[in-house]
Amino acid sequence: MSNSHNPRISIVIPTLNEAANLRHVLPLLSHDYELVLVDGGSIDGTIDAAREIRGDIRIIKQTRKGKGNALACGFEAATGDIIVMFDADGSADADEIPRFVDALLAGADFAKGSRFTDGGGSHDITPLRRAGNGGLHLVANTLFGTKFSDLCYGYNAFWRDLVPVLDLPPVDQQGREDEMLWGDGFEIETIINCRFAESGVRIQEVPSVELARIYGQSNLRTFSDGFRVLRTLFTERLRARKLSKQSIPRPDRRTNAARTDMDLEFEAFEVLDEITWQEKSA
Repeated sequence: MSNSHNPRISIVIPTLNEAANLRHVLPLLSHDYELVLVDGGSIDGTIDAAREIRGDIRIIKQTRKGKGNALACGFEAATGDIIVMFDADGSADADEIPRFVDALLAGADFAKGSRFTDGGGSHDITPLRRAGNGGLHLVANTLFGTKFSDLCYGYNAFWRDLVPVLDLPPVDQQGREDEMLWGDGFEIETIINCRFAESGVRIQEVPSVELARIYGQSNLRTFSDGFRVLRTLFTERLRARKLSKQSIPRPDRRTNAARTDMDLEFEAFEVLDEITWQEKSA
């Protein structure tokens, strides 16, 4: 068992044809971390490259498709006290991981990366995407009463005992081949922000510098994904209003020692039985 000053850390890495990038990224990650690579059916040797570089890496194959499902599979497989969401394309700076961990040890439940707070930045974002992101986090702050400076960023960390709060689709749930369950797609990062905000956990923004992707092209599409995020915000706000208002039991906020005892059974808050969230993604 670890203690509050030495938490076990799991790095969850979704991949789809990232072999070339992993050769640069994986050597930068400490051997003290548990690495959980979740692959979405790569055909470029991603899994072989990962095993060649890090023999101790855990390889998980996601159960459906989409980044959201990959992350959910990784969250379920992780065994550390802290989960760090880490992209495989080289855009996340491994040297920043201790910064996220320190925020959690200082009392945060969710350490949310931000490119637009003091000390943050981006080598990749375009002026159009920057403007769009600014508008989207303004909408999020209005709907959820938050003070986010950066909504659309996927470099985050949180205590593993809070996974039930996210209420993501069960990884073993079957969907139709031509459909994605709500939360399985790129809306996942917005969903995570919204659900943690609505649940009342303590959120601390962490300055982060987004690096440029090393190889390949991003799958993000400025306009279509922007509208997808906007739809997600309103969908999640509607969902939040339908949830029963109940307090969320969690370890004593005065200390994080309890958080590193994974014998603790975390009780998720209850939702109204009639609510089911298996919507199709847009």
